[in-house]
Amino acid sequence: MAKVIEIMDTSLRDGEQTTGVSYSDSEKLNIAKVLLDEVRVDRLEVASARVSEGEYKGVQTITSWARKAGHINKIEVLGFVDGGKSLEWIQKAGGKVINLLTKGSLKHCKEQLRKTPEEHFADIIQTILLAEKMGIMVNIYLEDWSNGMRHSKEYVFSMIDALKNQPVKRYMLPDTLGILNPDETFQFCHEVVSRYPGLHFDFHPHNDYDLAAGNVFMAVKAGIQGIHTTVNGLGERAGNVPLASVVAVLNDHFNAKLPVVESSLNKVSRLVESFSGIRIPVNKPIVGEYAYTQVAGIHADGDKKNKLYYNDLHPERFGRQRKYALGKLSGKANIVQNLEELGIELTEEEMKMVTERIIELGDRKEYVTREDLPYIIADVLQSNIVKEKVFIKNFSLSVAKGLRSVATLKLSIDCHEYEESASGDGQYDAFMNALIKIYHGLNKHIPELLDYVVSIPPGGRTEALVEAMITWRIDGKEVKTRGLDSDQNVAAIKATMRMLNMIEK
Repeated sequence: MAKVIEIMDTSLRDGEQTTGVSYSDSEKLNIAKVLLDEVRVDRLEVASARVSEGEYKGVQTITSWARKAGHINKIEVLGFVDGGKSLEWIQKAGGKVINLLTKGSLKHCKEQLRKTPEEHFADIIQTILLAEKMGIMVNIYLEDWSNGMRHSKEYVFSMIDALKNQPVKRYMLPDTLGILNPDETFQFCHEVVSRYPGLHFDFHPHNDYDLAAGNVFMAVKAGIQGIHTTVNGLGERAGNVPLASVVAVLNDHFNAKLPVVESSLNKVSRLVESFSGIRIPVNKPIVGEYAYTQVAGIHADGDKKNKLYYNDLHPERFGRQRKYALGKLSGKANIVQNLEELGIELTEEEMKMVTERIIELGDRKEYVTREDLPYIIADVLQSNIVKEKVFIKNFSLSVAKGLRSVATLKLSIDCHEYEESASGDGQYDAFMNALIKIYHGLNKHIPELLDYVVSIPPGGRTEALVEAMITWRIDGKEVKTRGLDSDQNVAAIKATMRMLNMIEK
C-alpha cells in the first residue's frame, strides 16, 4: 500500500541560514509561489519569528499572497516559548501556523534554558493554549531530539507524554546536529512512532555526515509521516536533505503518494541557485548539470543497445535530457550520439580522425561541447562544414569609476557592416546591448542567455587563458558555447560570436 508522506520545505527558513544567503521579499515570494503552485509541496516554513523587520515584511508578503491563493494554512513560521511574543509577531504578520521550538534533549533544557523539565513543559503548554485562543495551529520541534534519544531518552518520552493530549498537529523530530546514522534513525523513529501511534511525526535531517538522504529512507521505513527538505540541500554547516533527492527516494523506493510534480524540481533548483548565489554542484543527483551525462563510450554504446545503462531516474521525469560527454574517455558511440543530434554524418575514416582529436583535447584537459563538434570536424577534415557569416570587425570596451561601461561594436553579417554603441552594467553587458541594437535593427532575435560561467586557472597567473562558457536557449533547447582568451570579456565575446554563427545557420 502506498505511503502518504508530507513534504515540508524549509528553504526560506533553514535554507536561508546558509552562510552568505539572504533573500529579498520578492525572491522569497517567487520561491514560495513555485514551491506551492508548481512543485506542489505540502507545506512551507518561511521564516523565524522576531528576527528582524526585514523578516517580518517577508512573511507579510508571503502570507498576503497565500491567503488569496488558498495556501495560508501551508505557511509556517518558527517561533519560540517566549510568553506569547512569537505568537503575536506571527499573527501580526498574517501567519496561521507556528512551529514551536522546544528543547528535545535534557542537556539543552538544563544548560541552555536553565530550567527543570517540568518548568519547560509547563511553559510549552501555556504557549500552546495561548496559540489555540489566538486561532494559530501548533507544530512542535523537539530541538536536539537526536541527542535526546541518545543520551536522555526518558526525557524525550516524558515531554511527549506531557504534551500528547494538547492541541498539537505535528511533532517534528530534528537531527539538529546531523549526528545520526541510518541504523540509529530507524531505531529512534521506530521507538517514537510505536510508542505514540496516534500522533503525527515529522523527521528533520541535517547532512553533516552526508547521510541525510539515507536517514530519510530509514525514517520513512520506521513509520515517519513527514519529511523536511530544502531546495538544493541548502542550510547551515553541511546543509539539509535536498528536496529533489527526497522526492526521488520516496517515489521510487516507497511508491509514496506525493503531490509533488517532479518535472518542476529542476526549475525551482535553478531559481534558488540564482537567488542564493550558491551554485549547484555539477554531480548533484537529480538537478546537477552532469546528473544525466554519460562519459564512458561503452555506456553510450550500451544505451543504443536496448538502454543497458539506464536506471529508473529517467531525466525526462525531471524536465532534463540525457547527454553524452565528449572527452578522452569518449568512444565512437558518444560521438555518434552527438553528431546525430546535430544532423552530421561521417565516414568510418573521418570518425576515427575526429575521435582521435577529441581524445587529444581531453588529454589536454580541454572541455569539449557538442556545439564544438562542427569546428573540430572542420579543422580535422579541412572541410567547409562551418561557414561563419558573422565577424567582429572592431570593438571597444571602456570602464570608469562611477560611470556605466560603454561598448562600441562594428559587426559584419553576410559581408554587410553594422555599428552601434551602448552602455551597460559592466563591459560584457554593454557589448550585448550594442549587439542587441544591431540585431533589433535587422529584425533579428538574440537567444536568451541562461548562464555565464568564467573559469580562471589557479595560481594567480595574470597571463593565463580564461574560459567563458555561456548557456543559451535556442529554439527551446539549451546550447553551450565557449570562448578562450587571456581577457575575460574577450573570451565571453568569442563565445557569443560562436552562438551568432550557430543561429545564422
